[in-house]
Amino acid sequence: MSGGVDSAVAAARAVEAGHDVVGVHLALSRMPGTLRTGSRGCCTIEDSRDAWRACDVLGIPYYVWDFSERFKEDVVQDFIDEYAAGRTPNPCMRCNERIKFAALLEKAIALGFDAVCTGHYAKVITDAEGNPELHRAADWAKDQSYVLGVLTHEQLKHSMFPLADTPSKAEVRAEAERRGLSVANKPDSHDICFIPDGDTAGWLAEKIEMSTGDIVDETGTKVGEHPGANAFTVGQRRGLKLGTPAADGKPRFVLEIRPKENKVVVGPGSLLAIDEIRGIKVSWAGLPIAEVHTGAEFACYAQVRAHGDPVPATAVVVRSPSSSADAASNEQLVVTLTEPLRGVAPGQTVVLYQGSRVLGQATIDAARSLQRAEL
Repeated sequence: MSGGVDSAVAAARAVEAGHDVVGVHLALSRMPGTLRTGSRGCCTIEDSRDAWRACDVLGIPYYVWDFSERFKEDVVQDFIDEYAAGRTPNPCMRCNERIKFAALLEKAIALGFDAVCTGHYAKVITDAEGNPELHRAADWAKDQSYVLGVLTHEQLKHSMFPLADTPSKAEVRAEAERRGLSVANKPDSHDICFIPDGDTAGWLAEKIEMSTGDIVDETGTKVGEHPGANAFTVGQRRGLKLGTPAADGKPRFVLEIRPKENKVVVGPGSLLAIDEIRGIKVSWAGLPIAEVHTGAEFACYAQVRAHGDPVPATAVVVRSPSSSADAASNEQLVVTLTEPLRGVAPGQTVVLYQGSRVLGQATIDAARSLQRAEL
């Protein structure tokens, strides 16, 4: 229970359905002021109090579990390491993967619970053989299946999402008010919870050694200097402070970050269009479809942002021979986009869909633009 309206209503519906429910709030930091507060954060002290009040109204036990060390190592440090390597990570994806549906679920199962129930807008559907599938929620505007794309078959068997068929957030708030839950009108949380002031570049500058370097255009010509390549992200337009204007006078965007060379590559917005994505750390939400085993190409939709639009694509799993016992580490997901996607960055997550079903996900290792390749 994050302390928000969604998890409070999800808990209420679980109680109403006859389940034996226990409310758990995750303490993710031992240092006050290191997590965002108010409407912009989650899992803060004030949020824990809101969660406690909701449990009191529902008449269920309430606990706070300290996962601060796991969060620091698996989410915060991962975020720093990825930026240091020139990639753009998704901390909410890592939190779902490693905290809420790994550490939390492992502890819950060990204590004898059957499932973790959350306020995510997504749906688990069981097929004819009893295998779980992850699907989009009824309200696509609030759908959160993208950030749950990291869940495995075993994790989905122990996951419950009571808000799956709710047509709108407004209905959730109205229900919370009817139930007497004080969080009925609490604003949604936004942004990165562990960066208190929202200044990601400034926060990273304190964690990663930055050094000045060159900003070059797509031809390799120097057009400016930067204070540290790691603070930039692909698709960024503001804050470049270029000394040399583009020949056509149009704005330029970050196309690529090269941490080993300490260079930032910029160019016209048209060169942000990506035609092919190669992903690593591949996982499947539920049982993989047949083509994953056979190595055949399959049609799908690809989504690279939590609230981005899915685009038609084809995908294939490529396996390389290796002595590694971990077969997953030898897999690479190659996604060819029928419609180019703009501003795709290594480190982001690509999630594949067929209809409303989530097939699986991969961490983007490389993004290719046919237009740039021709330059």
